Amino acid sequence: MTADQNNRRQLILPGEIAALPQITHFLERLASDWGFPGSLVLNLNLVLEEAFTNVVKYGLENAEDQEVILDFEKNPDKLIISITDKGKAFDPTGREEPDISLPAEDRQIGGLGIFLIRKMMDKVTYERKEGKNIFRLEKQW
Repeated sequence: MTADQNNRRQLILPGEIAALPQITHFLERLASDWGFPGSLVLNLNLVLEEAFTNVVKYGLENAEDQEVILDFEKNPDKLIISITDKGKAFDPTGREEPDISLPAEDRQIGGLGIFLIRKMMDKVTYERKEGKNIFRLEKQW
C-alpha cells in the first residue's frame, strides 16, 4: 500500500521477508518520479533491504501480524527515509563498527549490515517514540 504526495511517499509493508521485492519496485517508481540517478537507487535498494531484513528477522515478534512503514521525503538537496516498526526496542546506531581489517574467521558475527548502511548514507539516527522504533536515513543527492 502506498500514499502519495509531491515530495512525500509512503510504503507500508507486511513484516515478512517476502515483501522485499516491493521495496525494489517502489524505489524504481520513486526514481522515475523524482529523477534520482541510477546509482542512488542501487545504493538505496541495498540499504533498505538490509534495514528491512533486520527489522523483520530480529525486531518483530509475530512478524506476519505487523507492518513496517517506510516514509520518503524529498528535499531540494537530500532524501530522508524513516523506517518505523512496533518491534522490540533496538538502536542499531549504538553498535560498535566491526573491525573489517581482521580476517573474516576472526571477526565477531553481526554488525556488517549497519556498518554498510552508515557508509552508504550521510546520516543515520534512531529513536524510540510511543512504542515504535524510528530508524532515519539521510542521503544528499
